Amino acid sequence: MHKAFGFRTSIMIGWLYWINWMIVTVVEILAAGSFLQYWFPQIPLWVLAGLCGLFIVGINLFQVSLYGEFEFWFAGIKIGAIIVFIILGLLILFGIVPSPADPMKNLFGHGGFFPHGFGGMISALLVVIFSYGGSELIGLTVTEAKDVEHVLPKVIKSVVSRVIMFYILPIIIICGMMPWSSVSATESSPFVQVFETVGLPGVPHLMNFVLMTAVLSAANSGIYATTRTLYAMAERGEAPGFVRKLSKSGVPLGGIALTTSFLAVGVVLAYLSPSQIINQLMSIPGFTICLVWIAICAAELKLRPSYKQLPFFKMAGFPYMTIVGLVALSLIFVTFVINAANLVGTVTCLAIMAILIAVSFLVKPNENSHESM
Repeated sequence: MHKAFGFRTSIMIGWLYWINWMIVTVVEILAAGSFLQYWFPQIPLWVLAGLCGLFIVGINLFQVSLYGEFEFWFAGIKIGAIIVFIILGLLILFGIVPSPADPMKNLFGHGGFFPHGFGGMISALLVVIFSYGGSELIGLTVTEAKDVEHVLPKVIKSVVSRVIMFYILPIIIICGMMPWSSVSATESSPFVQVFETVGLPGVPHLMNFVLMTAVLSAANSGIYATTRTLYAMAERGEAPGFVRKLSKSGVPLGGIALTTSFLAVGVVLAYLSPSQIINQLMSIPGFTICLVWIAICAAELKLRPSYKQLPFFKMAGFPYMTIVGLVALSLIFVTFVINAANLVGTVTCLAIMAILIAVSFLVKPNENSHESM
């Protein structure tokens, strides 16, 4: 971003990305705390969330290999549960496991695929963007990965197939198992509801554990993303110098300290408003990650023609596919802003951008930062 648009744009997008992941991480540790309350209802949300935050920060205080180890197990549990869900769901849908479900009626009845029309689909995009936020982390891991030219293309190519398997297919199964109008987002997870259809014992506890590991996995990635972003920004003079402090094993201690302090703010907010805080915070990252993706597309359009040597892994259809992505994301962002239901997120995002614009003019580039525009 710095090479493409210079110091001011880089400082705005960099801090916007950090804020995005910071909010996501706070939401995830609050969600983990809420899942723990299933087993410990007498303990306040802020206490359990605080313990989850300390656990995730503790993991990231060690070298990156430990982060990867925990992420491997977190992801493994999550993926294993989804695979079991898919297999069981397909067995039920094809009548191998007895069930009162009527797949054809559930999928095509009750208003069909667009019961609320085009506007309903647009309203859902904020949650969709929020859910897919994090895919850009592939780029952040390049600097700490081995054999990048061999590994990175495989990872990027697998994204589409994994989206189909772990997002689209489970949603189709859920909608085939029960009418979309009967899926409850407050009483229990849709995954729990589907397992309950076949009467498996201990399902609530099992799925509660799986969901908790899923949100801890997201929080783990959030800490990684925020600390590495801060370190890279400090190297360019766009963040305070103390976030460049590294441990002997290369862990950015300064970045973790700053991130931990904001996690503490999230815990305090959970103490002040435990019933509203998660919903309010979840409305913001959809806006911020959309802006970050727009900036990434714009940076690629500007920088790639100037490369002396083309990247070892190139996106097909450049620049047309990048332009399509840029236009689509811009239109989605506009729909977010003009939708009255997103008022809190819109106001918060615009306020954040106004502050970052002001900061970008107040902070002066140092000797490590050179304007490119």
